[in-house]
Amino acid sequence: MSPDPKRQPPTRQDLARYDRQMRYPPISEEGQRRLVASQVLICGCGALGSVLANTLARAGVGKLRLVDRDFLELNNLQRQVLYDEKDVERTIPKAVAAREKLQQINSDIEVEAHVADVSAENIGSLAEGVDLILDGTDNFETRFLINDLCVQQQLPWIYGGCIGAEGQSISIVPGETACLRCVLPEPPPPGSTPTCDTAGILGPIINVIASIQACEALKILSGNPDAVSRHWTVIDLWDNHLRQVSLESLPAGKDCPACGRGELSWLDGSRGSRTAVLCGRNAVQLSFPARGPVSLEALEKKLEGVGRISRNDFLLRLTTADYLVTVFPDGRAIIGGTDDVSEARTVYAKFIGN
Repeated sequence: MSPDPKRQPPTRQDLARYDRQMRYPPISEEGQRRLVASQVLICGCGALGSVLANTLARAGVGKLRLVDRDFLELNNLQRQVLYDEKDVERTIPKAVAAREKLQQINSDIEVEAHVADVSAENIGSLAEGVDLILDGTDNFETRFLINDLCVQQQLPWIYGGCIGAEGQSISIVPGETACLRCVLPEPPPPGSTPTCDTAGILGPIINVIASIQACEALKILSGNPDAVSRHWTVIDLWDNHLRQVSLESLPAGKDCPACGRGELSWLDGSRGSRTAVLCGRNAVQLSFPARGPVSLEALEKKLEGVGRISRNDFLLRLTTADYLVTVFPDGRAIIGGTDDVSEARTVYAKFIGN
């Protein structure tokens, strides 16, 4: 990892807030200085992402780059620990709210907020200069995209996922461990796995899995790679089950389409959609990478009389009898009130335009 030349190395007084962490021998002062010099990309600022960001900010990771496509809703507060009711009332994006909270938690670190959907077009720039990527997403398309980039760039990343009371995590160090596609060559077919709509989600499993991910990140960033788990860890808190499957029998590159044959089809854009049914939301996200930016001010004038409109610097929201339409400056939209992609596209065309 390469420290920011503009930042002065921390003094011992600067490090005093991490005293208890540095007393743990594998971290020590040397490891803490490595953490302070580290940069991490957190993809997703929802359930897992909010716990990850909170933990790494308190641990003193020097720069956190947060990216999330969504805004806050009341039902997020059950499991998304950085936010409160005032954030929901302000109708602000999760990444922006997270940045505000983290800067209050630790003013010594740098926090960037990006309100965007992670895509093949932007993941390279989002990951520029980082030492590690943390998965706080809720879909396999983005995870396969992260995996492709990390295989290409030889970047470590930590996968995490939760549903119901069960969660799982895998630490991936390209060239040393199996990558995600070594374990799972193809994403699960649509409808074949439960979602938070069908199975629900408990807050405690989020905290457990994100804490495992965060600890794995601290191992890597503090210079303790030998301590990184070589297992696929699955925990069910309700049934009190812990399972660990060794991945050492899956050597990196052996018969893997990504790290073995170099087929980075998610990164080159040949695979992956531009729509997403949002978990637990009865909503569809529509993205249009080839389009230019949208003037929210002009759109507000255009939609006068159509329904109730609210706008801030980050988004415009249109409420009609049947739909809640949220539009972002890059043209991306979330159509609430349906989980049918075709219907969502029709709503977008009706109110926003083709």
